[in-house]
Amino acid sequence: MASYDTSHPFGAAGVTVAVLAQGAELCLLRDHAGHDYLWPAAQAWPRHAPVLFPIVGRLRDDTLRHQGKAYRLTQHGFARDLSFDWIDRGPDGCQLALTDNAQTRAIYPFPFRFEIAYSAREAALETTYTIANTGDEVLPVSLGTHPAFRWPLVPGVPKEAYALTFEAQEVGPLRGVAGGLLRPDGRPSPIEGRHLALSESLFAADALILPSPASRSVRYAADTGPGLNVSWDGFCQLGLWSRAGGDFLCIEPWCGMASPENFDGEFSQKPWLMLIPPGEKRCAHLSISLEPSDGGGEQV
Repeated sequence: MASYDTSHPFGAAGVTVAVLAQGAELCLLRDHAGHDYLWPAAQAWPRHAPVLFPIVGRLRDDTLRHQGKAYRLTQHGFARDLSFDWIDRGPDGCQLALTDNAQTRAIYPFPFRFEIAYSAREAALETTYTIANTGDEVLPVSLGTHPAFRWPLVPGVPKEAYALTFEAQEVGPLRGVAGGLLRPDGRPSPIEGRHLALSESLFAADALILPSPASRSVRYAADTGPGLNVSWDGFCQLGLWSRAGGDFLCIEPWCGMASPENFDGEFSQKPWLMLIPPGEKRCAHLSISLEPSDGGGEQV
């Protein structure tokens, strides 16, 4: 465990959590029995649960265009690579903030304040994201979560034993990306009603994206062993992703997606952005509820 200045451990009766100042990133999610559900940032993908801000995915040529100027803003933005300030640290949670500065304005020319509050409740982690427009023009921004869960959750269980069960039936085509940009065509959906059988082959062509999910929660589990529920509010899309050689599954509620392949216009005109008026805020919420193998859990 890193020092108290760079990470903060906290918890409740059924969950132990740690959060890093770097990127305000969740780095530990453990149940009462000591089982860790979070990917350990191993070599195949050296992150745990980065926060995507102020963009999700890529911009064409990694370029943000605003009022005749071009700024270089790379995939998923900069929040995951910057140190947040601690606002509060307690035994059952913490709160952090990132505010625009000369470094961020050189690549993203907008004033903002971005706060993340984590709270442990019984066997769940609750996270609230708040974006405030502190400038005098509309703030165009995206926000994404990117938690990576172990897949399998326990050693020895085949990956193919796991499935996602959505809250509601998910119909219609999905979207996909190529080179980090949104493909113009849809992808046939492998989801059957509320059920998605998991396999590594699902991610051979990168992420699966639900552009308008009917669900606001999904359960990730096998027939036996621990599982978890991810639920969200204030997010508009859902990404699912894994990488060859990585034993993890990312379940990612987003508000925003990558630029379409053919979009090269003014950033504020990019599809799927939040457009926050001066002086206003937008909030989103993510909940991860653990289901230890000794406790079970009902289908959502």
